[in-house]
Amino acid sequence: MMGYPHEALHREIAFLAYYLHWDYATLLNLEHGERRRWCAETSAINRQAGGEAGGPRSLEDF
Repeated sequence: MMGYPHEALHREIAFLAYYLHWDYATLLNLEHGERRRWCAETSAINRQAGGEAGGPRSLEDF
């Protein structure tokens, strides 16, 4: 059985920490589906708001 790729996990945690300023333990304790949902919601809000100048707008840009 393969686990979730570490690269993807680190990218998701970095993305949420960057935008939501949540601590590492909180982000790491999120279930996979819940963490992905927070990434999707944060990406959608950031796209609608126009993103930060020069910053990533979505998880895919991170």
